[in-house]
Amino acid sequence: MIPRIDVHAHFLPEFYSAALREAGQKKPDGMPAIPEWSEEGALGMMDGLGIAASILSVSSPGVHFGDDTVAHELAVRTNEEAARLQRAHPSRFGWFASTSLPNVQTAVAEACQALDELGADGIVVESKQEGMYLGDARLEPYYQALNDRAAVIFVHPTSPKCQGCQSLTLGYPEPMLEFMFETTRTITNMILSGVTLRYPNLRVIVPHAGAALSVLASRVDLQMPFFEAKSAHKSPNLHSELKKLYFDLAGAPLPELLGSLLQVADPNRILYGSDWPYTALALCRTVADELDKSPQLSGSLRENVMHGNAGKLFPKLVAHLRS
Repeated sequence: MIPRIDVHAHFLPEFYSAALREAGQKKPDGMPAIPEWSEEGALGMMDGLGIAASILSVSSPGVHFGDDTVAHELAVRTNEEAARLQRAHPSRFGWFASTSLPNVQTAVAEACQALDELGADGIVVESKQEGMYLGDARLEPYYQALNDRAAVIFVHPTSPKCQGCQSLTLGYPEPMLEFMFETTRTITNMILSGVTLRYPNLRVIVPHAGAALSVLASRVDLQMPFFEAKSAHKSPNLHSELKKLYFDLAGAPLPELLGSLLQVADPNRILYGSDWPYTALALCRTVADELDKSPQLSGSLRENVMHGNAGKLFPKLVAHLRS
Protein backbone atom coordinates (compact mmCIF):
# COMPACT_ATOMS: atom_id res chain seq x y z
CA MET A 1 0.00 0.00 0.00
CA ILE A 2 1.26 3.48 -0.88
CA PRO A 3 1.38 5.60 2.30
CA ARG A 4 -1.12 8.44 2.18
CA ILE A 5 -0.88 12.07 3.19
CA ASP A 6 -4.37 13.25 4.11
CA VAL A 7 -4.97 16.95 3.45
CA HIS A 8 -8.69 16.87 4.32
CA ALA A 9 -8.85 15.64 7.92
CA HIS A 10 -10.81 17.36 10.65
CA PHE A 11 -10.36 17.60 14.39
CA LEU A 12 -12.81 18.46 17.12
CA PRO A 13 -11.21 18.90 20.53
CA GLU A 14 -13.80 18.77 23.29
CA PHE A 15 -13.76 22.53 23.87
CA TYR A 16 -14.62 23.09 20.19
CA SER A 17 -17.48 20.59 20.29
CA ALA A 18 -18.72 22.35 23.43
CA ALA A 19 -18.57 25.70 21.62
CA LEU A 20 -20.67 24.24 18.81
CA ARG A 21 -23.28 23.03 21.27
CA GLU A 22 -23.36 26.37 23.08
CA ALA A 23 -23.88 28.15 19.74
CA GLY A 24 -26.87 25.95 18.90
CA GLN A 25 -24.86 23.88 16.42
CA LYS A 26 -25.66 20.43 17.82
CA LYS A 27 -26.43 19.23 14.28
CA PRO A 28 -23.96 21.26 12.20
CA ASP A 29 -25.02 21.73 8.57
CA GLY A 30 -27.94 19.36 9.06
CA MET A 31 -25.73 16.43 10.06
CA PRO A 32 -27.22 13.99 12.60
CA ALA A 33 -24.80 15.01 15.35
CA ILE A 34 -21.39 16.47 16.12
CA PRO A 35 -18.92 13.69 15.29
CA GLU A 36 -16.79 12.22 18.03
CA TRP A 37 -13.05 12.85 17.78
CA SER A 38 -10.02 12.11 19.89
CA GLU A 39 -6.26 12.24 19.46
CA GLU A 40 -5.98 8.48 19.92
CA GLY A 41 -8.92 7.81 17.63
CA ALA A 42 -7.38 9.91 14.87
CA LEU A 43 -4.08 8.06 15.07
CA GLY A 44 -5.89 4.72 15.05
CA MET A 45 -7.92 5.70 12.00
CA MET A 46 -4.75 6.79 10.23
CA ASP A 47 -2.99 3.53 11.00
CA GLY A 48 -5.96 1.56 9.71
CA LEU A 49 -6.09 3.44 6.41
CA GLY A 50 -2.36 3.60 5.82
CA ILE A 51 -2.24 7.37 6.35
CA ALA A 52 1.28 8.46 7.21
CA ALA A 53 0.27 12.02 8.09
CA SER A 54 -2.89 14.11 8.33
CA ILE A 55 -3.25 17.86 8.06
CA LEU A 56 -5.91 18.78 10.59
CA SER A 57 -8.48 21.53 10.20
CA VAL A 58 -11.75 22.71 11.71
CA SER A 59 -14.69 21.94 9.44
CA SER A 60 -17.88 23.91 8.85
CA PRO A 61 -19.23 26.04 10.49
CA GLY A 62 -15.76 27.23 11.47
CA VAL A 63 -15.23 29.32 14.61
CA HIS A 64 -17.44 32.38 14.07
CA PHE A 65 -21.01 32.00 15.31
CA GLY A 66 -21.92 35.69 15.46
CA ASP A 67 -19.74 37.23 18.17
CA ASP A 68 -16.35 38.62 17.08
CA THR A 69 -14.73 38.34 20.51
CA VAL A 70 -15.86 34.77 21.10
CA ALA A 71 -14.77 33.83 17.57
CA HIS A 72 -11.29 35.28 18.11
CA GLU A 73 -10.88 33.43 21.41
CA LEU A 74 -12.02 30.16 19.83
CA ALA A 75 -9.71 30.62 16.82
CA VAL A 76 -6.70 31.24 19.05
CA ARG A 77 -7.49 28.29 21.32
CA THR A 78 -8.12 25.97 18.38
CA ASN A 79 -4.85 26.96 16.72
CA GLU A 80 -2.90 26.50 19.93
CA GLU A 81 -4.37 23.02 20.33
CA ALA A 82 -3.50 22.12 16.73
CA ALA A 83 0.06 23.32 17.32
CA ARG A 84 0.24 21.15 20.45
CA LEU A 85 -0.89 18.10 18.48
CA GLN A 86 1.78 18.78 15.89
CA ARG A 87 4.47 19.12 18.53
CA ALA A 88 3.33 15.89 20.17
CA HIS A 89 3.23 13.98 16.86
CA PRO A 90 5.44 15.88 14.39
CA SER A 91 5.58 12.99 11.93
CA ARG A 92 1.81 12.41 11.98
CA PHE A 93 0.01 15.77 12.18
CA GLY A 94 0.15 19.04 10.32
CA TRP A 95 -2.59 21.67 10.57
CA PHE A 96 -4.47 24.48 8.87
CA ALA A 97 -5.16 27.46 11.11
CA SER A 98 -8.65 28.83 11.72
CA THR A 99 -9.35 32.56 11.59
CA SER A 100 -12.34 34.58 12.72
CA LEU A 101 -13.60 35.82 9.38
CA PRO A 102 -15.62 37.89 8.51
CA ASN A 103 -13.68 40.14 10.92
CA VAL A 104 -10.87 40.70 8.42
CA GLN A 105 -8.52 42.76 10.57
CA THR A 106 -8.56 40.24 13.41
CA ALA A 107 -8.36 37.31 10.96
CA VAL A 108 -5.19 38.75 9.42
CA ALA A 109 -3.54 38.93 12.86
CA GLU A 110 -4.62 35.36 13.66
CA ALA A 111 -3.31 34.06 10.35
CA CYS A 112 0.05 35.79 10.76
CA GLN A 113 0.48 34.47 14.28
CA ALA A 114 -0.40 30.92 13.22
CA LEU A 115 1.94 30.93 10.23
CA ASP A 116 4.81 32.95 11.69
CA GLU A 117 4.86 31.76 15.30
CA LEU A 118 2.86 28.54 15.71
CA GLY A 119 4.08 26.66 12.64
CA ALA A 120 0.77 26.21 10.78
CA ASP A 121 0.96 24.51 7.38
CA GLY A 122 -1.69 26.83 5.97
CA ILE A 123 -5.08 28.39 6.62
CA VAL A 124 -8.59 26.96 6.37
CA VAL A 125 -11.36 29.24 5.11
CA GLU A 126 -15.06 28.53 4.80
CA SER A 127 -16.67 29.03 1.40
CA LYS A 128 -18.55 32.02 2.77
CA GLN A 129 -18.80 34.08 5.95
CA GLU A 130 -21.83 36.30 6.52
CA GLY A 131 -22.50 36.64 2.80
CA MET A 132 -18.83 37.21 1.97
CA TYR A 133 -17.70 34.76 -0.72
CA LEU A 134 -14.02 34.36 -1.49
CA GLY A 135 -13.94 36.92 -4.30
CA ASP A 136 -15.18 39.68 -2.01
CA ALA A 137 -13.07 42.87 -2.14
CA ARG A 138 -13.12 43.11 1.66
CA LEU A 139 -10.76 40.13 1.77
CA GLU A 140 -7.93 41.92 -0.03
CA PRO A 141 -5.86 42.61 3.15
CA TYR A 142 -6.30 38.94 4.13
CA TYR A 143 -5.08 37.69 0.77
CA GLN A 144 -2.19 40.13 0.77
CA ALA A 145 -0.92 38.85 4.12
CA LEU A 146 -1.25 35.24 2.97
CA ASN A 147 0.31 35.95 -0.42
CA ASP A 148 3.30 37.56 1.29
CA ARG A 149 3.83 34.24 3.07
CA ALA A 150 3.11 32.02 0.03
CA ALA A 151 0.47 30.39 2.21
CA VAL A 152 -1.66 27.35 1.48
CA ILE A 153 -5.40 28.07 1.68
CA PHE A 154 -7.63 25.06 2.25
CA VAL A 155 -11.19 25.94 1.25
CA HIS A 156 -14.04 24.13 2.98
CA PRO A 157 -17.73 24.48 2.10
CA THR A 158 -20.27 25.67 4.62
CA SER A 159 -24.03 26.08 4.64
CA PRO A 160 -25.48 29.02 2.70
CA LYS A 161 -27.01 31.68 4.93
CA CYS A 162 -29.64 33.86 3.29
CA GLN A 163 -33.37 34.43 3.26
CA GLY A 164 -34.88 31.33 1.69
CA CYS A 165 -31.57 29.43 1.61
CA GLN A 166 -32.94 26.66 3.79
CA SER A 167 -35.19 25.60 0.93
CA LEU A 168 -32.13 24.98 -1.25
CA THR A 169 -31.27 21.87 0.75
CA LEU A 170 -34.58 20.19 -0.18
CA GLY A 171 -34.67 18.79 3.32
CA TYR A 172 -31.36 16.94 3.05
CA PRO A 173 -28.15 17.62 5.00
CA GLU A 174 -26.19 20.44 3.36
CA PRO A 175 -23.10 18.28 2.67
CA MET A 176 -25.09 16.07 0.30
CA LEU A 177 -25.78 18.72 -2.36
CA GLU A 178 -25.39 22.29 -1.24
CA PHE A 179 -21.77 21.94 -0.12
CA MET A 180 -20.86 21.08 -3.69
CA PHE A 181 -22.66 24.12 -5.09
CA GLU A 182 -21.16 26.40 -2.43
CA THR A 183 -17.66 25.23 -3.34
CA THR A 184 -18.33 25.73 -7.05
CA ARG A 185 -19.82 29.16 -6.39
CA THR A 186 -17.05 30.49 -4.17
CA ILE A 187 -14.11 29.22 -6.24
CA THR A 188 -15.69 30.60 -9.42
CA ASN A 189 -16.14 33.93 -7.64
CA MET A 190 -12.56 33.83 -6.39
CA ILE A 191 -11.17 33.22 -9.88
CA LEU A 192 -13.42 35.55 -11.87
CA SER A 193 -12.77 38.39 -9.42
CA GLY A 194 -9.05 38.04 -10.13
CA VAL A 195 -7.82 36.82 -6.74
CA THR A 196 -5.62 34.07 -8.20
CA LEU A 197 -4.06 36.56 -10.63
CA ARG A 198 -3.46 39.34 -8.11
CA TYR A 199 -2.02 36.97 -5.50
CA PRO A 200 -0.01 34.39 -7.47
CA ASN A 201 1.82 33.04 -4.40
CA LEU A 202 -1.38 31.66 -2.87
CA ARG A 203 -1.71 27.88 -3.10
CA VAL A 204 -5.40 27.04 -2.95
CA ILE A 205 -6.77 23.57 -2.21
CA VAL A 206 -10.32 22.92 -3.45
CA PRO A 207 -12.17 20.10 -1.66
CA HIS A 208 -14.26 17.19 -2.91
CA ALA A 209 -12.57 16.78 -6.30
CA GLY A 210 -13.50 20.33 -7.26
CA ALA A 211 -17.25 19.86 -6.76
CA ALA A 212 -18.95 20.89 -10.04
CA LEU A 213 -16.13 23.12 -11.31
CA SER A 214 -14.79 20.63 -13.83
CA VAL A 215 -18.13 20.13 -15.54
CA LEU A 216 -19.10 23.81 -15.53
CA ALA A 217 -15.79 25.42 -16.52
CA SER A 218 -16.50 25.34 -20.25
CA ARG A 219 -19.97 26.81 -19.70
CA VAL A 220 -18.53 29.68 -17.64
CA ASP A 221 -15.78 30.43 -20.16
CA LEU A 222 -18.29 30.31 -23.03
CA GLN A 223 -20.67 32.78 -21.43
CA MET A 224 -18.28 35.27 -19.82
CA PRO A 225 -17.56 37.21 -23.07
CA PHE A 226 -21.24 38.19 -23.26
CA PHE A 227 -21.02 39.80 -19.82
CA GLU A 228 -17.61 41.36 -20.45
CA ALA A 229 -18.90 43.05 -23.59
CA LYS A 230 -21.02 45.27 -21.33
CA SER A 231 -18.07 46.45 -19.23
CA ALA A 232 -14.38 47.22 -19.42
CA HIS A 233 -13.62 44.37 -17.03
CA LYS A 234 -12.12 41.21 -18.47
CA SER A 235 -12.36 38.14 -16.26
CA PRO A 236 -9.71 35.43 -16.07
CA ASN A 237 -10.20 32.23 -18.02
CA LEU A 238 -11.59 29.65 -15.63
CA HIS A 239 -9.89 26.70 -17.32
CA SER A 240 -6.49 28.37 -17.14
CA GLU A 241 -6.83 29.27 -13.47
CA LEU A 242 -8.09 25.82 -12.47
CA LYS A 243 -4.73 24.46 -13.62
CA LYS A 244 -3.11 26.50 -10.83
CA LEU A 245 -5.28 25.11 -8.05
CA TYR A 246 -4.95 21.98 -5.94
CA PHE A 247 -7.80 19.50 -5.46
CA ASP A 248 -8.42 16.88 -2.80
CA LEU A 249 -10.31 13.63 -3.42
CA ALA A 250 -12.43 13.57 -0.26
CA GLY A 251 -16.00 12.38 -0.68
CA ALA A 252 -17.08 10.19 -3.57
CA PRO A 253 -14.82 11.07 -6.51
CA LEU A 254 -15.14 7.80 -8.40
CA PRO A 255 -15.79 7.33 -11.18
CA GLU A 256 -17.48 10.48 -12.50
CA LEU A 257 -15.78 13.33 -10.63
CA LEU A 258 -12.24 12.04 -10.90
CA GLY A 259 -12.58 11.46 -14.63
CA SER A 260 -13.88 14.98 -15.11
CA LEU A 261 -11.29 16.50 -12.76
CA LEU A 262 -8.41 14.90 -14.66
CA GLN A 263 -9.55 16.79 -17.76
CA VAL A 264 -9.17 20.23 -16.18
CA ALA A 265 -6.69 19.91 -13.29
CA ASP A 266 -2.93 19.58 -13.20
CA PRO A 267 -2.45 15.92 -12.12
CA ASN A 268 0.53 17.04 -10.05
CA ARG A 269 -1.89 19.05 -7.88
CA ILE A 270 -4.38 16.33 -6.96
CA LEU A 271 -4.25 15.18 -3.33
CA TYR A 272 -5.74 12.51 -1.10
CA GLY A 273 -8.34 13.46 1.52
CA SER A 274 -10.44 11.36 3.89
CA ASP A 275 -12.86 13.91 5.44
CA TRP A 276 -12.82 11.90 8.68
CA PRO A 277 -14.63 12.04 11.11
CA TYR A 278 -17.45 13.77 9.20
CA THR A 279 -17.22 10.83 6.80
CA ALA A 280 -17.66 7.57 8.67
CA LEU A 281 -14.61 5.34 8.93
CA ALA A 282 -16.20 2.54 6.89
CA LEU A 283 -16.90 4.95 4.03
CA CYS A 284 -13.37 6.38 4.26
CA ARG A 285 -12.04 2.84 3.92
CA THR A 286 -14.30 2.12 0.93
CA VAL A 287 -13.19 5.27 -0.91
CA ALA A 288 -9.52 4.61 -0.13
CA ASP A 289 -9.80 1.04 -1.42
CA GLU A 290 -11.53 2.22 -4.59
CA LEU A 291 -8.82 4.80 -5.21
CA ASP A 292 -6.14 2.13 -4.71
CA LYS A 293 -7.77 -0.01 -7.40
CA SER A 294 -9.01 2.64 -9.81
CA PRO A 295 -7.64 2.45 -13.37
CA GLN A 296 -8.04 6.24 -13.48
CA LEU A 297 -5.02 6.43 -11.16
CA SER A 298 -2.45 4.34 -12.94
CA GLY A 299 1.30 4.10 -12.49
CA SER A 300 3.05 7.06 -10.93
CA LEU A 301 -0.19 9.10 -10.83
CA ARG A 302 -1.52 7.00 -7.94
CA GLU A 303 1.67 7.42 -5.91
CA ASN A 304 1.71 11.15 -6.58
CA VAL A 305 -1.93 11.59 -5.58
CA MET A 306 -1.56 9.55 -2.42
CA HIS A 307 1.75 10.95 -1.28
CA GLY A 308 4.08 12.71 -3.71
CA ASN A 309 2.03 15.79 -4.60
CA ALA A 310 1.31 16.61 -0.96
CA GLY A 311 4.96 16.01 -0.13
CA LYS A 312 5.98 18.79 -2.49
CA LEU A 313 3.31 21.12 -1.10
CA PHE A 314 4.20 20.42 2.54
CA PRO A 315 7.97 19.76 2.68
CA LYS A 316 8.18 20.42 6.42
CA LEU A 317 5.77 17.59 7.12
CA VAL A 318 7.61 15.22 4.80
CA ALA A 319 10.89 16.07 6.50
CA HIS A 320 9.41 14.85 9.79
CA LEU A 321 8.18 11.68 8.07
CA ARG A 322 11.73 10.91 6.95
CA SER A 323 13.35 11.68 10.29
